[in-house]
Amino acid sequence: MKPRSLLLASLLLALLWQALSWLVSSGVLPIKAQANILPGPVEVIPVFFVQLAGNLGEHFMVSLWRVIASMMLSVALAVPAGLAMGQSKTLNRFFSPLLYLTHPVPKVVFVPVVVLFFGIGDLAKIVVITLILFFQILVLVRDAAANLRPELIQSVQSLGAGRRALFLYVYLPASLPAVLTALRLSVGTAVAVLYVAELYATQQGLGYYIFIQGSTFFNYPNMYAGIMAMAVMGLGLYFAIDFLEHKLCKWQFAN
Repeated sequence: MKPRSLLLASLLLALLWQALSWLVSSGVLPIKAQANILPGPVEVIPVFFVQLAGNLGEHFMVSLWRVIASMMLSVALAVPAGLAMGQSKTLNRFFSPLLYLTHPVPKVVFVPVVVLFFGIGDLAKIVVITLILFFQILVLVRDAAANLRPELIQSVQSLGAGRRALFLYVYLPASLPAVLTALRLSVGTAVAVLYVAELYATQQGLGYYIFIQGSTFFNYPNMYAGIMAMAVMGLGLYFAIDFLEHKLCKWQFAN
């Protein structure tokens, strides 16, 4: 996406946000709530930058670490498992029923269970996000490995390549776009689940910051600044993965 298009879209969203804020504060909309529940970007953006240099910045870094650690862990677990299932019809036939049963279950419902098993620290949050990313990456990598053209594999085998060489030079490069696509598509879900996970017995992270500012302190500009920080984190991760895909999978974008 071109920077100009992104800037214009951001400006349009800011204008819509400001217009909605004016409608709410003026009482035009029939909303039975306080008039100041939706401060506009004119008020929130300065607060965002001030808070980002202080307390909000600390919560942002904690949340960012949790999401990045979850992504790395899910890739480390799901890629080998997906490649193994894609290469072996026996493994795929055995594990696919388990995958079909567990994949559709919303993993966010396991947040209380994970907290019971792993405590209230970073590990519990990382495990919850990893559960979500793991299944999405596993399915895409398995399908990418299983759908490789047989003649491609046979041509490499004819050169004396063994299972390890096939893994490193055929299956792994072929599955890399699937891994990055799964990560890019699941960034929004991961950030949303992070918010839910950070509501449980913690005092760090953007989820906690947003909740405490809105429901305890009733500081709505700070609350929306936290929401902006979470949105910035999600967008940043999305574009970082998109950048990696263009760098590591250049053949997909060759004209």
